[in-house]
Amino acid sequence: MLSSVIFYSLDKAIRQYRKLAQANIDRAGIAITIDQWLVLRVIQEHDDLTQADIADRVFKDQASVARMISLLTKRGLLVAVPLPSDGRRSQLRVTKEGEQVLSDVQPVVLNNRSLALKGLSEDDLTLLRNMLERIYLNCSARAPTS
Repeated sequence: MLSSVIFYSLDKAIRQYRKLAQANIDRAGIAITIDQWLVLRVIQEHDDLTQADIADRVFKDQASVARMISLLTKRGLLVAVPLPSDGRRSQLRVTKEGEQVLSDVQPVVLNNRSLALKGLSEDDLTLLRNMLERIYLNCSARAPTS
């Protein structure tokens, strides 16, 4: 039975969380998607990353990230600043407007996490983090088989 497959349950939980999170962001009147928020947060925390690095950190393909960056730039939430040392490259920076959106969405994000993790203790969360990290490492350590 499909419901007994752990990865099915994991995916189901993640998808339901994303639906809840996006609905609450929309309800708060903040015009941003979860994925756009992730991209902004990654750039806010690490403004020296390439688009490929950003894509890796938000678990999206480079084309999707490029589209999000373009949209966020058009909306004035990001700006590309040319690097003086290399005129062919630029560095992405979160604008004041972008910082404001991140600030506005933060209480919603914290509330979403609180709702999703209700009834789980710190020990539960530590155990879950460790188990998920083990799964990640198990999958990372092996080359794909055909």
